[in-house]
Amino acid sequence: MESPKKRQKRPAFGTDDSYCRLFWRWELDLNGQPRHVAGFFCLKRKRGGEMENVWFTSALWIALALLSSLISIRVAISVALIEIVVGAIAGNIIELAPTPWINYLAGFGAVLLTFLAGAEIDPAVIKKHFWPSVLIGTMGFVVPFFGVLAYTHFLCGWSWPQAQIAGLALSTTSVAVVYAVMVETGYNRAEIGKIILAACFINDLGTVLALGVLFANYNLWLILFVVATAGAMWLLPRFAPWFFRRVGSRVSEPEIKFILLVLCLLGGLSNMAKSEAVLPAYLIGMVMAPFFLKERVMAQRMRVLAFTLLTPFFFLKAGALVKFGAVASSAVLILILLGVKIVTKFIGIWPLTRRFHFARRESMYITLLMCTGLTFGSICALFGITNGIINQDQYTILVTAVIASAVVPTIIAQRWFQPEITTEEEENNA
Repeated sequence: MESPKKRQKRPAFGTDDSYCRLFWRWELDLNGQPRHVAGFFCLKRKRGGEMENVWFTSALWIALALLSSLISIRVAISVALIEIVVGAIAGNIIELAPTPWINYLAGFGAVLLTFLAGAEIDPAVIKKHFWPSVLIGTMGFVVPFFGVLAYTHFLCGWSWPQAQIAGLALSTTSVAVVYAVMVETGYNRAEIGKIILAACFINDLGTVLALGVLFANYNLWLILFVVATAGAMWLLPRFAPWFFRRVGSRVSEPEIKFILLVLCLLGGLSNMAKSEAVLPAYLIGMVMAPFFLKERVMAQRMRVLAFTLLTPFFFLKAGALVKFGAVASSAVLILILLGVKIVTKFIGIWPLTRRFHFARRESMYITLLMCTGLTFGSICALFGITNGIINQDQYTILVTAVIASAVVPTIIAQRWFQPEITTEEEENNA
């Protein structure tokens, strides 16, 4: 192995005052261990400083997204899950690291994806299947939360606040992953898909409310955020249809820009209130659902924007945060926590699905998808380390378990328990 910090140079190309170079090198990490780093940089001839080449960095991330799509087509597994796996491999082999602008795109992708998931919740279906959606979502939060909390506190010796963060992180259901799977399979237009999305909403709403109650930071910004979100939820269903009719359908897409403006404003207020931008996005999507269920063309345009440009950065980044070395040292605990989450989800959800007369295959599919976690789980873990509640090792353990819960149950559900959409449903969705 080459000595650390020794750089292997490749032929350079560029202009008179700068040139680009592909490099790889060994360097020491914070623990004094050698690691392999590769990437593209521009070298300024006149100033001698290195800077990131945005276009090559973009090409690298988009190439990984394209590779994920091709693998997804080949193996018939959701592209969101493939992007997580590809991101993890790239993050450990070539040190794929998110830059500030990639973090922004990934965050924007999570917000838009969460909004679209909320917009898929059909009020008529919720009314028709109110108790299944509410009870499955509620038990999908309550049982895993207390199960993981009890295990981490009494058996692992974590403090109560640390165990509460662990319970919150592993009680979630990933709206981003579930919605991506629903869209790819076409279940977002079937009743089973709408029930799953509605249950996901109840599940994650319980997580967010519990996070606020347990670790509340009450201030004027929080009050302003709550008031603004409630006002937007009341006003938008009344104002938006009128505004969209006034501007009409244009190539410049003023309707989509208006929605993005609202999401960004509420996201800014949520940030000032120490909350997360995905929460108001989900609520706004839910109240706008009746409109978007009628305006399928606009919903499709926003979906194309999200899945083509934004969500690949979100899922690739989620995978890139997993470090194989840290995972290996805590593999047993990670597997145990993953198992605790899945077992407690089954204890809370499986009997209810059978009680509401879902077929055995549908019951397994619903329960497995409700076992997934990613967005809100990562947010809870990030909240814990940012506020000094958990340490770096605990954060790594929780995030890895969360990401594993996004991959393992979903692959099992798609490969072996994917239910058939009936002919009647297909005709209604056509």
